[in-house]
Amino acid sequence: MKLHEHQAKELLRDYGLPVPLGVVCLSPPEARKACEAMGPVVIKAQVLVGGRGKAGGVKVARNPDEAEMIAGNILGMDIKGLTVGKVLVEPALEIADEIYVGVTTDRAGRCNSLMISAAGGVDIEQVAEETPEKIARIRINPALGLRDFQVRQAVFQAGLRPEVIAAAPKILQGLYKAYIALDANLAEINPLVVTSDGQVIAADAKIVIDENAEFRQSALEKYKDTSADDPLEAKAKEIGLNYVRLFGTVGIMGNGAGLVMTALDEVKRAGAEPANFLDIGGGAKADIVTAGLGLILSDANITVLMINIFGGITRCDEVARGIVAARKTLDIRIPQVVRLTGTNEEEGREILRGADGITPAGTMEEAASTAARLASTGR
Repeated sequence: MKLHEHQAKELLRDYGLPVPLGVVCLSPPEARKACEAMGPVVIKAQVLVGGRGKAGGVKVARNPDEAEMIAGNILGMDIKGLTVGKVLVEPALEIADEIYVGVTTDRAGRCNSLMISAAGGVDIEQVAEETPEKIARIRINPALGLRDFQVRQAVFQAGLRPEVIAAAPKILQGLYKAYIALDANLAEINPLVVTSDGQVIAADAKIVIDENAEFRQSALEKYKDTSADDPLEAKAKEIGLNYVRLFGTVGIMGNGAGLVMTALDEVKRAGAEPANFLDIGGGAKADIVTAGLGLILSDANITVLMINIFGGITRCDEVARGIVAARKTLDIRIPQVVRLTGTNEEEGREILRGADGITPAGTMEEAASTAARLASTGR
């Protein structure tokens, strides 16, 4: 679950981080009123995507007239497919320096990782790719937490200004505490600003909550915004299926995450592009197969379906009946390639051989190559 900037700042304030006191505004007159109270302000679009500044969604207003005009321009703006419905109005800062700080999950190291860079205010992904030496990384033992010596090591390694070095322990420890307490997989400040008078302030903030831990974070339910969610992924979540859209042309369904990911790789290797990841689970029956196929077919880009089933708990004949029934029920017109192996696989293949538009495959490689050929030729 992604949080808006103003929500992330509200939470970080509770952990002692210095954040500007801003106001969320829904209309240009509200922005004008905020500017009258604050003086020069920065007006920031509140949408759950990055690159707001480059898209024109972050502007400075020097007076109330400008604030009202700029807010009017930003509200309703389309930024990467999302419509701006609210803006955050904060006092404008006289910036002397910008720094990046963040805590994230280090999957390779099986721990959390603290990152600091003097190259703040820009895309940290670009810095990591082009000049990785500019990012100081500290792996954090989850049993011990972030230690003070690690904070000192990170700030000196990053070559930060004395003002930041002095403020770093409180800021970084607070950020890490928030990251752990909120079950986040990312908590970052970009930029952490040094002002012309030496203050260190979190000018922006981003927090992403691990969706697997949302049941523990009921207090954050009020922050949930589904406007950026893919509609098919949201529908899949409602019916209890694991679905991720990938924007190719070969729809893929399987029973088991590893099996589906292997199918994705095989389709790519065969020269086609997967349209989705869909895991229907280990004990999926005919009704789940039908629901899964209906979900996949909601994507208009799909030209062929590949189904990869291992019959352990799931019986292949049961899945085959579901596939055949779904083809009629859902009026499926595109070709389907089905690989069944395991419990009752021969019975399942026999059921499929009698169905129009369905091609049984003996191996996953055969299924992938057939699906890729059908995707490119349509036959």
